[in-house]
Amino acid sequence: MVIGTLVLRLQVPGSESLKDKRQVVRSLVARVRRTFDVAIAEVGDQDLWQAVELGVACVSNDARHADEVCQKVLRYVGEDGEALLVDSRFEIVRL
Repeated sequence: MVIGTLVLRLQVPGSESLKDKRQVVRSLVARVRRTFDVAIAEVGDQDLWQAVELGVACVSNDARHADEVCQKVLRYVGEDGEALLVDSRFEIVRL
């Protein structure tokens, strides 16, 4: 079993409250889940208005496939107009 993990740090410059930020995050998370069939959740910076940390996981039997899916998620999130991608970290875990 191979698990592709991706940690994304985003900035939501238009957010003026936690409610604004959560609306953007909820929408982005739903779209990524629906489009790529991966696990995704907000894993950090939950009390900051304009900062978001998302964790993404893709389980596969092939490292190349897990890498490909995570890279597609990274591009998709990077092209999103509501949040700016600040940093990312990718790792493959083999079990």
